[in-house]
Amino acid sequence: MCSCFLNRQSVNETCNNSIQLEQFLHYSLIPSVICTMRKNIFLLLTQNSLSTKSDFFLVFLRPLNFAGAFSNRWSLAFAFGATANKVMIMFSEGYFPLQHVPEWVPALAILLGAMEVGLSSYPLFACLSTRSQIAGSALGFLYTGIWFVVMLLHITQCPHGQMVGVYENIIFYWPSLLCLIFLLGRFVVTFVKVSWFQFQTNQTEDTSFLEVHQAQYVQQLMRKPPMQQPEKSWIQQKIYKWDPYFQFPSRMICMAVLAIICLYMFVVMERYAYMHVSHVLETLELDFESLTMVLCPTGVWIFTTFTASLTCITYVFHILACYRKHMKRLWAGQKEFLPLVFSKLSSSQSVASIARYSGWQIAYILWGYLVIHIVQCLLGLVFMYIFVLPIMNGEGIKMLKSVGMVIFTIGIFMGFMQMQIGTASIFFLQPKISLDDKEKPLALDNRKMFHNFNYFLFFYNVMLGLSMCLFRLLCSVMVGAWLIARIDRTIMPKGYEAADMGFRTWIGMLFMDSYHTNPTLICFCHFLLMKTRERQQQTGTLYSHFSNLTLLTFQGQTGSGASGYDFLFLVLYCSKDYK
Repeated sequence: MCSCFLNRQSVNETCNNSIQLEQFLHYSLIPSVICTMRKNIFLLLTQNSLSTKSDFFLVFLRPLNFAGAFSNRWSLAFAFGATANKVMIMFSEGYFPLQHVPEWVPALAILLGAMEVGLSSYPLFACLSTRSQIAGSALGFLYTGIWFVVMLLHITQCPHGQMVGVYENIIFYWPSLLCLIFLLGRFVVTFVKVSWFQFQTNQTEDTSFLEVHQAQYVQQLMRKPPMQQPEKSWIQQKIYKWDPYFQFPSRMICMAVLAIICLYMFVVMERYAYMHVSHVLETLELDFESLTMVLCPTGVWIFTTFTASLTCITYVFHILACYRKHMKRLWAGQKEFLPLVFSKLSSSQSVASIARYSGWQIAYILWGYLVIHIVQCLLGLVFMYIFVLPIMNGEGIKMLKSVGMVIFTIGIFMGFMQMQIGTASIFFLQPKISLDDKEKPLALDNRKMFHNFNYFLFFYNVMLGLSMCLFRLLCSVMVGAWLIARIDRTIMPKGYEAADMGFRTWIGMLFMDSYHTNPTLICFCHFLLMKTRERQQQTGTLYSHFSNLTLLTFQGQTGSGASGYDFLFLVLYCSKDYK
């Protein structure tokens, strides 16, 4: 291992890379600014004047709709995945575009670095979300191809690195390369498809904000529920049931993809950091007769790496499932699952929450992995040193005696607790009023004996309470460490939920999404807009704008005599959110 470490250092010292990604990141701001200014000038020329606040903020274009967009979800997710290496650099050591920064402005320097990273990645999202698909796909393919070539040259010229060691750049950058390849294919497919049909979306403006799955959701609300529910498989009962009437917004898909990629990179960085630490420990233990103290933590650390990674990946998918469950409850007007302090948040808090949720969730996943890994590693070391190593050293009988005494002591404590419950049930409660009652009534019997029982066990319960207090503390630490990555639920006790800023962000994001993506409200507004256009244009009917999804089925169920206002009333009536 020592020779391998020296070879890794020698390889790193002789590697000279002519392409520095940080410098290229600075140069990439030029096309990003040009792309931004070109679109801004075009939009400003098409507007008469900057009469509103939205016109004033045209300079800040919207590459990604964080407030309930459902189109290009996976393309935007892979675009975020292509920036995962930049996110990890900011998370691990901070990215500062300026070399010399005063010590009293680190937060402003980090903000400046984040703005530069976001601006350099802006063309990817702008080309994916632009209405001019031919120009967007061509420019996007060119910009993505440049980044792909530069990153590939950076890897091939110097595959090793200073921090991780052998094949550092290959291990670290292959997820971003894979995402760039996906984006290249996406731009090619879009360009060929649009060119084939000779169609550009900027020529015909689609003003319908009603998605297909939202219309189908309202349609199934108006159906009569089946008399007998279909049987569910084991996966649908225990793990996840797919809902055809629900789609995750692009923000949640992007968060999940970027969180998994950043988690992989974080695990790689942690793994090689531990290799350096274990190498130092091994050199210190060379003079001892045994290296057990070094080899044992290494095996536990490797095993818990997989378990902690699997736990955090499971959390990502579980958060998505909780998001769907909570959103459906809010759409139905059910807020009982929320703490009372969060039953109503201010509008400004909800807007700020949806802006910071994705970034916070990724950071919580990374920090949660580190905490869970450390806790699992400590538990593994306790198991190794208490059970495994004594057996390997021929001290299994002694270990069994010690463990047996601990289990016997705990059993005595638990036995006395159950004895108090059993004694209270037999001697100190009055008989059942009816034979059908499950428990005795809460009425004391044998009061004198109960007072003596309560007095003589008072001093013993003091010592028992000390042990239970430590057990309570241990359970709180374990549960808190296990759920630190779960931003969808609080780890604070009841009454102190407001101190959990992560959970407050989750609740604010839920309120924001429930107000802006409620299918019933969107369907209602859609029909009002279409009715207004019908009156203005005096052409077409209200029913031709619903894409034959909901209204035609409604006509078939209620008869052709129903008017559009009858349908609007039924849409609101079927929604449990409005009572």
